[in-house]
Amino acid sequence: MYNANEKRYDKNIYRKCGNSGLRLPMISLGLWQNFGYGSVFENAEKMCRTAFDLGITHFDLANNYGHPFNGSAEENFGRILDRGLRAYRDELCISTKAGYEMWEGPYGNRNGSRKYLIASLDQSLKRMGLDYVDIYYHHIFDPNTPLEETALALDQIVKQGKALYVGVSNYNKQQTAEIAAIFRELRTPFIVNQPSYSMLNRWVEEDGLDDWACENGIGFAVFSPLHQGLLTDRYLKGVPADSRIGKGNTWVGSMLTDEMVTKLNKLNDIALERGQSLSQMAIAWLLNKPAVTTVLCGASRPSQIENNIKALDNLEFTDEELANIEAVLAE
Repeated sequence: MYNANEKRYDKNIYRKCGNSGLRLPMISLGLWQNFGYGSVFENAEKMCRTAFDLGITHFDLANNYGHPFNGSAEENFGRILDRGLRAYRDELCISTKAGYEMWEGPYGNRNGSRKYLIASLDQSLKRMGLDYVDIYYHHIFDPNTPLEETALALDQIVKQGKALYVGVSNYNKQQTAEIAAIFRELRTPFIVNQPSYSMLNRWVEEDGLDDWACENGIGFAVFSPLHQGLLTDRYLKGVPADSRIGKGNTWVGSMLTDEMVTKLNKLNDIALERGQSLSQMAIAWLLNKPAVTTVLCGASRPSQIENNIKALDNLEFTDEELANIEAVLAE
């Protein structure tokens, strides 16, 4: 039987998500990869337990996560809960999402309709054996569904007690502002946007979404903080056969040019001078952005979670370090 580490809250740091009262750990566990039926269950379970033992209370899923079929990550997470973690349900912040292609036919394809969002959450709750999730996201903006319909569906889900808070993912500044206005009128607890964001992917800054979020009390839960593994020590000397790029499991392989390898090595030199790995520095850099509440880190083994949490040991950057990072990124 699993018994959580009694000192699990001694190290992690928790931030309020936007203007809400919900505090999230600075580092959360994303279950996008390596938690489906195509992965080793014992490893997935150990990763979840390792995360919680380190004070990571936030577990982020989606209806379509899991390989070889959609929903298998949620099913496995339900099994992990049943095998000991469920006893700590009130210490966990569990989020899931819907919006991408999920099941056959017009009601389960990529959309934001009331039909899809409500049906999908009912499926997710059943897979995980939950009465409610803490955060429910619309996963991707849908230009073919009235935004009011999407907002009203999410609001109804909260009023039914199936979610405590709502969020959006992959919404730009304009789209977020438009749905936020509807949520304000409905008094829906809309607290978070989940965008991709990293040193190598700064679209939220170019779009102005980060500034808007700060001004309007919306937190960021950022995904792909290591840009699909580029911002690690995996590719400093080439492409390992067992890496994501080596296996062809990621779209960023085309980015790994000789120029990118040089840039990564320069960033790694800055990280080493700070006493960090490249991945730890990349996480710490994000956590210095005012809009960022939490960084969603994926993992393929428990040691990666243990390594990522060490980013919290050095979150401070000197002006010189930040300038040097910007100079490398601009090359």
